[in-house]
Amino acid sequence: MTAQDSATEHTAIAVDLAGKAPEASGRAGVLLAGLGVVAFSLTFPSTVWGLESFGPWSLVALRSVLAALIAGCALLVGRVPLPGREHLAGLAVVAGGVVVGFPLLTSLALRTSTSSHAAVVVGLLPLTTALLSALRTGSRPPRAFWAAALAGAAVVIVFTVQQSGGALSAADLYLFGALLVCAAGYTEGGRLARLMPGWQVIGWALVLALPLAVTGAAVALPFEPVHLTAHGVVGLVWVAAGSTFLGLYVWYRGMAEIGVPRASQLQLAQPLLTLVWSFLALGEEVSAAAPVAAVAVLLCIAVTQRAGRGRPDRGAPGGRKGTRDGGLGGGRNSGRDGGRAAS
Repeated sequence: MTAQDSATEHTAIAVDLAGKAPEASGRAGVLLAGLGVVAFSLTFPSTVWGLESFGPWSLVALRSVLAALIAGCALLVGRVPLPGREHLAGLAVVAGGVVVGFPLLTSLALRTSTSSHAAVVVGLLPLTTALLSALRTGSRPPRAFWAAALAGAAVVIVFTVQQSGGALSAADLYLFGALLVCAAGYTEGGRLARLMPGWQVIGWALVLALPLAVTGAAVALPFEPVHLTAHGVVGLVWVAAGSTFLGLYVWYRGMAEIGVPRASQLQLAQPLLTLVWSFLALGEEVSAAAPVAAVAVLLCIAVTQRAGRGRPDRGAPGGRKGTRDGGLGGGRNSGRDGGRAAS
């Protein structure tokens, strides 16, 4: 073999590996975002359990305090420097939407609404997130993506109306408000996850909300009775450690890999997973329409995943740039030209 043949062979191998790397990264992103969806799908049943022991304001405040303590310890162990001032506004949006707004509004709704009903209403979250992301980042998914997303949303709406008898309640209004604030938090968190590791995004958002959470707990606990039960404690621990920190950690990592619109469509499966947990953990009845809706929604997810591939967002031309660090000891990522630096 000549030196030229060797060089040609190495070049071919390098090109082949470079071509496979984005595909492998995309699969990892789908897996991470999917794990986040599974964690989120347990949130409503866990919240119902938590409400057995705590009032809605106390539950939200305590879950935020506990999650912030976990995040703060992780940031200290990782010796992560403080975020730059240019990121504070975005972190405040994440904190207001994901850490405070969504948990509070859904907890208020679950006082009178069932977990399964809340799940199907919040099933509109993927479309809401994709719309806000398109407005915020300038991304332009193909028409097939939007057609499948709208079809999935239509399935969720029909399922919701069929379950609720066509009447909207105060709980539904809380849930629609939760949709908007959570979509804003997801969109901004997905943008920040391109500039710093995803676990740092949610970590700093939780720490930023800690003073408000401590104040809320101090005010709410004296006014809302506490009746500790095993379900109540387990529910509180899960919504704090599982949904609020670990779930958002893998979710933002996944969004940084595959983009906000594509990741958001995986959440079309979340209400159907919640229906399963609601039946198993809470004993809620699941209608015969649920399996039909499940198949339809999963088909829509498959279409959005295929349609969303291969089209980078505006502002990230040429794919990913910068460094990535998936561990707690990585500190701050630095990217080139504003490219992605996902955890």
